[in-house]
Amino acid sequence: MSIIDSDTASNKRIAVHWLELVTRGGVEELCAMTAPCWKMHGGPPSLPTGPEGIRALFATFGRIDQKWSIEDVIAEGDKVAVRARNSCLQESFLGIPGNRRRQEFSAIFIFRIVVGQVHEIWRNADDLGRLLQLGARVVPAGSTS
Repeated sequence: MSIIDSDTASNKRIAVHWLELVTRGGVEELCAMTAPCWKMHGGPPSLPTGPEGIRALFATFGRIDQKWSIEDVIAEGDKVAVRARNSCLQESFLGIPGNRRRQEFSAIFIFRIVVGQVHEIWRNADDLGRLLQLGARVVPAGSTS
């Protein structure tokens, strides 16, 4: 196995462990894995960089009971793509009350991992699907209803 292959395997383990820590709410453990320049693309706007961004991200969740289930992990070089499903109960999501409804949604994360630290994450999740599960409705612009 070459160094690149072992780095790729290690990066895959780091990405999977990251989502395990999110499930457990392991904020400080996540901070320890996070580079000072860490950024999240596709998450809440205006998150700080680095570990403070992780803490700010978790502060946006409120009370949450969630479990990430990994479906696919694909890696090349310093990038790891993870396709996962989430099952969660949350007080509210994007301002819509949770009303004790469990939400099930899928997401894809692309991690950039350098020397064992997460530097960037790109997130693409079915946030609209979550909102619809909570009872939100899409109303066309200009509609009177």
